[in-house]
Amino acid sequence: MPFDHNDHYHPLLLRSVPPGARRALDVGCGTGAFARALARRGLEVDAVDRDEPVLAAARASSGAAPIRYRDADLTALQLTPGHYDFISCLASLHHLPLDTLSRLREALAPGGVLVVLGCYRETTPGDRLISLAAVPVNALCRLAVHLRERGAPPSRVRAPVTMPQTSLPEIRAYAERHLPGFRVRRLLFWRYLLAYRRPR
Repeated sequence: MPFDHNDHYHPLLLRSVPPGARRALDVGCGTGAFARALARRGLEVDAVDRDEPVLAAARASSGAAPIRYRDADLTALQLTPGHYDFISCLASLHHLPLDTLSRLREALAPGGVLVVLGCYRETTPGDRLISLAAVPVNALCRLAVHLRERGAPPSRVRAPVTMPQTSLPEIRAYAERHLPGFRVRRLLFWRYLLAYRRPR
C-alpha cells in the first residue's frame, strides 16, 4: 500500500519557495519527485543523492526538466556560497552530520530559504503521543492510496532508509545556535519541518 510520507508534505514545502526564486538544491533527492515539483515551478534544480539506482530512476522520470542530477556525497561536495534561492532536504538530514545545516545555510543566497523535512528519534512524551496518533491516520491514508492506485504497477525503486539518531530537542538546540530566526514544528507522520530564511 504505497503512501509516501515525504510526498504527502510536498505542497507544504512548496509554500516556502521565495518569490522570484531561480536556483534550487534538493539534498537527498531520491527518485526526484520533489526536484520535479520545483522544476515545474520554473526553478533550475541541482538534485544530489549518493544512491545510483534511485538516481537512475529519477533521471528516467524527469524528461527534459531543468534538473541536474548528481551522484555525490554531500559531505564531500563543494557548495558555492550564496548560490541557491531555495534548498530542500527531505528525509535525508538524518543520513548526514547535523552540521550539514551550517553548510547549507552558507550556500543560500541572501533572502534564500532552507527547508528540512526531517525524521527524528523519539525521546519525549509529546513525540510518542504524536506517533501514536499517526498510526490510525497512516493506516487510513495507506488504504486510500491503495484503492486509488489499484492496478498501477508498483514502484520497485526505493531510497535507502536508516533510523534517525538525533532527537528533536537536539535539532532545535543546534538550530538556535546556527540558524537565527528558524522555525521548527513537529508534523504528524514521524516528521518535523524546519524552515530558515537567510537575512538579506
